[in-house]
Amino acid sequence: MRKFETDVQLVRYEVLTEVSKLAFEGALDKKYKNIPKALNPGPKARFRCCVYKEREITKKRVKLAMGGDKNNPNIVEVIGAACDECPINRFTVTEACRGCMAHRCSEACPVGAIYHVGQRAYINQQKCIECGKCKAACQYDAVSDVMRPCKRSCPVDALSIDEDKKAVIDNKKCIQCGACVYQCPFGAIMDKSQIVDVIAEIMAAQNNKDRHVYAVVAPAISSQFSFAKIGQVIQAIKSIGFHDVVEAALGADLVAYSETLEFAEEVGHKGFITSSCCPAFVSLIQKKYPELEGNISGSVSPMIAVSRLIKSTDPNAKVVFIGPCVAKKVEIQQADVKGSTDYAIGFEELCALFDAKGIDVTACEELELNNASMFGRIFARTGGLSEAIKHVKNQYGIETDFHPTACDGIAECEKALKLAKVKKLEGNFIEGMVCTGGCIGGPLSLHHGPKDKKEVDKYGQLAMEKGIRDSLRIFDIEKLDLKRNWGK
Repeated sequence: MRKFETDVQLVRYEVLTEVSKLAFEGALDKKYKNIPKALNPGPKARFRCCVYKEREITKKRVKLAMGGDKNNPNIVEVIGAACDECPINRFTVTEACRGCMAHRCSEACPVGAIYHVGQRAYINQQKCIECGKCKAACQYDAVSDVMRPCKRSCPVDALSIDEDKKAVIDNKKCIQCGACVYQCPFGAIMDKSQIVDVIAEIMAAQNNKDRHVYAVVAPAISSQFSFAKIGQVIQAIKSIGFHDVVEAALGADLVAYSETLEFAEEVGHKGFITSSCCPAFVSLIQKKYPELEGNISGSVSPMIAVSRLIKSTDPNAKVVFIGPCVAKKVEIQQADVKGSTDYAIGFEELCALFDAKGIDVTACEELELNNASMFGRIFARTGGLSEAIKHVKNQYGIETDFHPTACDGIAECEKALKLAKVKKLEGNFIEGMVCTGGCIGGPLSLHHGPKDKKEVDKYGQLAMEKGIRDSLRIFDIEKLDLKRNWGK
C-alpha cells in the first residue's frame, strides 16, 4: 500500500525509519554514519545525478532527523546539496518578443538588466534582481516567470536566493507554516525532528514504571491512515510504547469553552478577536500585523490545553503531540507554554516509528477513542472552531453577538487581517487557518485532498459525546490554566 503522495515524502520517511531503528537498538551514535550508504547502495542513483550526491543529501537528512542545527532557532532548514535543480534564471524573454519600438521592458528595469540586439530583447542575468517590472511592462507578455516552487509557496516572502542560487530562509519573516517543506519538489527544505528524543523517553519509561509517555493525536489523523480503522491506528500508537493515547480534540473542547467566555467578555471593547489555535496564523499577525496582536485570543491552543490537562492528573507525564503541523514544533518551545507539551512530531515520523518497531497497523486490534466531542474533532478543518463557539454559546446560554469570518488558507487570512487593520472587517471574530482546508492540509500530512474534510466530519460523528458540555463534565476546568501570556 502507498502511504505517501510523493517520493519526496518517501525519502524523508526512509531516513526517519533508519534513524528510529538505530535509536530503538541503542546504536544510533555508533551507526548513524552508515545510513547514507545503506539507503543509497548504488551503483546507480535513484533520483540524482550520481549515488555520491544522494549519499551527501541523505547525510544532511540524517542530521535533521537527529535534531538539526542546534544554533538555528528555525525549525525549518535548507539542505544546500539538494537545492540545485530549480531553474536559476527566473525571468526570460521568450520568442513572443516582437522587438517593438517602445522598449517598455528596458525602460521599466531599475538596474539596466535588459538590452536589445537587433529586433530582440535580452536579460543580463548577472544584473537581474528578479523584481518583475519587465514582465509587467511587456504588452506581449513575452517575459516568462519561472518562480521556484518554494519561493512561490512562501506567504510572507521569507525565502530568497543567494549568490550560489541556493534558497535562504529569513528567520525574521518566517512564520514556520511549512509550505516550503511541502512544496519543494526536490525535498531540499526539511523540518527538524524530535523523533530521537521521543524514542529516548519511551525507552526510559519502559525501565521506570513511574515515567509515563502520552501521545496526543491531532484529529487530522482520522483522514491520514485510510487503509486502517482509526481504532487500529490508536492501538498501533500504544504498541510503540506510549502509556496512553489522548485526543487533541479534548483540548479543542476546552479551548472552545475558554475562547467563548473570553470572546463574550472582551469583544465589546476590542471590536474583534482572532483565534489562537494555529501557531502559524498567530506568527503571521505578530510579524506582519503587530498592531493587531492585542486582538489575538488569550486562550492556549488545543495541544497545550490537553497537555496541561494530562499533567494535572499525572505529574510524571511526558507528552508527545502527533499531527500534521510544522509550526507546532515551534509552539512547544515558546516561553509562556514551554513544558506543557514536551515533543511534537508529524505523521511521516509516526509512520517511521511504526515500521521501526515492525508494527502492522492493519493487524492491530481496534481500540476505542471516545474522550472528545464531535465539535472538538472538527477543529481539524476550516470553520470547525467557529461552529464549536456557536455550539458553546447555545449550550451554556452565553448571550453575545458572534459573527465569525472563517479563513481557509493564508490568502483569506491576509485579506481578513488587512480589513481588520483598516477597521472594515465584517464580523467580530477571525478564525485563521494558514493551511488550506485547515489542519488536514498541514505540510506534515501524508496526503492532501478534498476527501480529507469528509473523513474528519465522519470522525466527528463517531464521537460518543455530541456536546462540549458532555465532554467536559468530569473535569474541573476552572482549575486548569488555559491562558497565554503573549510576549512573555
